Amino acid sequence: MSEWSAAESERRTHEEGFTGGFNPWVVALTVTLATFMEVLDTSIANVSLPHIAGSLSVGQDESTWVLTSYLMSNAVILPVSGWLATRIGRKRFYMICVALFTISSFLCGIAPNLASLIFFRVLQGLGGGGLAPSEQAILADTFPPAKRGMAFAVYGMAVVLAPAIGPTLGGFITDTYSWRWVFFINVPVGLISLVLSSRVVQDPPHLAEMRKRVGPIDYVGLGLIAVGLGCLEVVLDTGQQKDWFASRTITLYAVVAAAALIFFVIWEWKNEHPVVEVRMFRDRNFAVSNLMMLVLGMALYGSTVLLPQYVQVWMGWSAQDAGMALSPGGLTVICLLPLVGRLVSRVDARYLIAFGFTALSVALYHMSRTIYPGMDFHTAMMLRIYQSIGLAFLFVPINTVAYTGIPPSKSNQVSGILNLSRNMGGDIGIAMVTTLIARRSQWHQANLVANVRPGDPLLVERLQGIAQFLQHAGISAAQSTKLATAAVYRQVIVQAQTLAYLDVLFVLACFTAVMVPLVLFTRRAARGPAMAH
Repeated sequence: MSEWSAAESERRTHEEGFTGGFNPWVVALTVTLATFMEVLDTSIANVSLPHIAGSLSVGQDESTWVLTSYLMSNAVILPVSGWLATRIGRKRFYMICVALFTISSFLCGIAPNLASLIFFRVLQGLGGGGLAPSEQAILADTFPPAKRGMAFAVYGMAVVLAPAIGPTLGGFITDTYSWRWVFFINVPVGLISLVLSSRVVQDPPHLAEMRKRVGPIDYVGLGLIAVGLGCLEVVLDTGQQKDWFASRTITLYAVVAAAALIFFVIWEWKNEHPVVEVRMFRDRNFAVSNLMMLVLGMALYGSTVLLPQYVQVWMGWSAQDAGMALSPGGLTVICLLPLVGRLVSRVDARYLIAFGFTALSVALYHMSRTIYPGMDFHTAMMLRIYQSIGLAFLFVPINTVAYTGIPPSKSNQVSGILNLSRNMGGDIGIAMVTTLIARRSQWHQANLVANVRPGDPLLVERLQGIAQFLQHAGISAAQSTKLATAAVYRQVIVQAQTLAYLDVLFVLACFTAVMVPLVLFTRRAARGPAMAH
């Protein structure tokens, strides 16, 4: 292909989209199928860990490596997926990722011990990590600018809905069948995706020219980012268990992660053929969009862990009831995303982002004033719905702003870095939620206990009331007194935990509120046919 025809292909792809002769919505649904499968797998195995630990005769702490091994390999492949897709061809790279994810899912299902399961989860993470960036780049090149918002809306349904239903679906499959079916369920979906992708997905002509211009393999860059992100994942996933920097192991991993990532940025900035185009962060739209996507990941994954954990552990709900409380939020996102997709082509995307973060911050602040131990199902469901309204107005507009001013030749790099930001935001959010709940609950419990005095009339009255009730039930006086004291202590713990959850929600509300004025630092994304890529 000549340089002129490559430039013409890139121009036509940017203005008209490239479908390879297929309906663009067929392409969108094909790549969204694999997206849903991969994002679902980041959360579906969470509730199966106790069953996995028991089946493979390992401890609960050891079984968590089933999750962390996937996240580590996923994080390593995300930023370099753009370079790999360009080097070997986007369609080929995408299909390799689908095949690797499908095969490793089957191998996870038949794993005889924990070591082999962790190894297969690493392979699964490598395959899954390359899917999302390729899919977003495919959508960006398939649709013309005027329709790109709707395409990202369809894609966004899978990204937002999958983490919400993952724990519920995983619990149902594990309880009804076996934890192994959590992995087997990916196999038929992956095979269907492979068949459809081989027929429907095509690379635009200018990508063939780009393959010729890709430089040699940057082994130094690949090594630095693999070590840096791998160590960072270990710090985030196991920091709370090991008391963070009180542990020499966590401190060592943190220092190695910081050093490797700093040297990676310096090396890639000066490299003529970088694995990751870090110089794109000079564009303020791209830099701010990644920060917004990071905070979106924190709020999405952090709150998805927080609410079901509270209603199950401290209110005694079943996993199914907790999942049912989350499900209407997912349905809300599904209903609103098509509207957002249409609005992106008519309204300044920055206004939508400002509204989304404002609505999300207000919803989280409302949750921080509403959650209480006796909360009913309807209240929990409505709190999740309020939160989902803000989430629906963020994913598509942030992607739109990120692509503003970026040429189609950089689509692979943009999507890879954006997905890394969202995933790392999720890891940071979960680590922050877990740590703050543990620390703040201890602080609140100490304060509550300090105010409980042995001779306090209210305390004495409460203990006597509980003891008398137990004695009427046939329990001895001595035993009823002990049980009454335990019941009061239990109430103190529940109150301390509730206050900790409220603190965490307030912190998340503050993080999302800070994103609203950041919109002012971005340039306006053109709408309609002239919309920038």
